[in-house]
Amino acid sequence: MSDGFSLNSGLKILDGNAALLIGGEAFEWRPWEAKGTMNLINAKGQFEIPPEAFGVLELVWPRPDLLILGVGPKIVPLAPSTKKHLSSLGIRVDVLDTGNAASQFNLLATERGVDEVAGALIPIGWVEGKGAA
Repeated sequence: MSDGFSLNSGLKILDGNAALLIGGEAFEWRPWEAKGTMNLINAKGQFEIPPEAFGVLELVWPRPDLLILGVGPKIVPLAPSTKKHLSSLGIRVDVLDTGNAASQFNLLATERGVDEVAGALIPIGWVEGKGAA
């Protein structure tokens, strides 16, 4: 599904919303709202999200030590500012396209447990400036 996610639990995240998977829970996530624009790629071609979009990661305990970040239909580098913020929380980041990120998250959550790995997934149908369709 290009405009959302269908999880094994039966939960569906639709209407172009992203998914934030933390501690065995799934949340609808709209990181673009923190920027006030439907653009997630900065002028340098890097995936950039403001720190407040990851606010829930500051609140959860135990904090996951790894975030699998699915950046949409194709992989792009992570902006240094976004990586620096996540590192300041003690979270390592693995950046992949969303299809591979979902598979990687499923594998690692099964092997390591849902408390140690989190997922942040942008829909596969994401188009810069428009959102997911």
